[in-house]
Amino acid sequence: MIEVFTKGRRKLFVLDTNVILHDSDCIDQFEENDVAIPITVLEEIDRFKRGREDIHVQARRFLRRLDEITGDLLSEGGVPLGDGRGSIRVVVGGTLDPRIQEAFAGDTPDHRILNTALRIKERTRNRRVVLVTKDTNLRLKAKSLGVIAQDYKSDKVETVDAMYKGKRVIDDASPRLIDALYQSPREVMAVEFPLRPPPVPNENFVFRSGSKSALATYRAAEKKFVRVEKQPAYGIQPRNAEQIFALAALLNESIRLVTLTGSAGTGKTLLALAAALECRKNYRQVLLARPVVPLSHQDLGYLPGDIEEKLDPYMQPLYDNLAVIRDQFGDKDAAAQRLNELRETGKLEITPLAYIRGRSLPRIFFIVDEAQNLTPHEVKTIITRAGEGTKIVLTGDIHQIDQPYLDSLSNGLSYLISRMKGQPIYAHVTLEKGERSELADLASDLL
Repeated sequence: MIEVFTKGRRKLFVLDTNVILHDSDCIDQFEENDVAIPITVLEEIDRFKRGREDIHVQARRFLRRLDEITGDLLSEGGVPLGDGRGSIRVVVGGTLDPRIQEAFAGDTPDHRILNTALRIKERTRNRRVVLVTKDTNLRLKAKSLGVIAQDYKSDKVETVDAMYKGKRVIDDASPRLIDALYQSPREVMAVEFPLRPPPVPNENFVFRSGSKSALATYRAAEKKFVRVEKQPAYGIQPRNAEQIFALAALLNESIRLVTLTGSAGTGKTLLALAAALECRKNYRQVLLARPVVPLSHQDLGYLPGDIEEKLDPYMQPLYDNLAVIRDQFGDKDAAAQRLNELRETGKLEITPLAYIRGRSLPRIFFIVDEAQNLTPHEVKTIITRAGEGTKIVLTGDIHQIDQPYLDSLSNGLSYLISRMKGQPIYAHVTLEKGERSELADLASDLL
């Protein structure tokens, strides 16, 4: 929810355009407090109402919602949003305040929105007025003029450090537990070896006791710790404990949603693709997609060539991972030839994420790469499209985000992990060790 500054007095929140484009239902998150929409925001939203990207969908949804509100939105008191709720109004701005003109260059939409918040603050001295924006720079500008400003936090996770990692290391495990995991049937009742906090479904464990160790996962339905063994997938061998856990989840048919996080070079996309190819017979198609985030957020139309030539640079990392798998085999090897056949017949498809909007996804092994660049709403849209028999895998690095209004706490991948933890058909693994090369690891640590 939105941060509360004082108790017992309704506050007035002034919304920036990026908040609405991030979450078209944002006006429902302010409880009993009032909401003001600067007219400049409506002008900006109007420019986003046509298109197929998520921000265009959010713009259209918000405008429809605003149109459904009956009453005079331009009145000073606004229109009530319902029982126990505040009101909403649209504020028509005037000339820029001299302080804004002196401090900042140009008559920009940001400055007009800030001007509206400043005017409301000056006229409403008995209430707390807060500008809500995902633009860090605008928040700093607002604070420099004495206007309280904050980020939109309703879909942020608490902290990165507290985020679910999908793995625990138990250094003082019982030797009996480890011995039992190496004996048939390689499983043990969890109640015999209680942990604090208790394990959650599909959580992974590294049990250690002196020189002994074992890898295990928790099966909630059976309330058992089950040993996880190293297994390859389409020629790719896992190289560390986290990769072993990841492949086990990816190849487990009962787990329908998997998230893999980690820095570059930890093998997230490679493992997901190898697992998809390994169990391809269980699916109608293997689909790889990633969001297209152009350099400097410049429209793709500025790039030369047709649409395929424009998109190829953004899809190249997926092709690179496919090449790594192909290189495990000789050119005449049946597995290598099978990859070519899968591409030619459309059984293996690499596409921009925007191109799957509206598609039905039954019996698809669906890999979404760079998922940290998605909003919570985009992630929800993707997962709710899953048809019967579909498995969805989202990979990404929550510390490497290319979207200006997302961060490690508010991106869709972090949001998904925080909400899905504990669900029996969901598994998550944080990959920690880079496996590209000694040079890559050294650069990651020192540079």
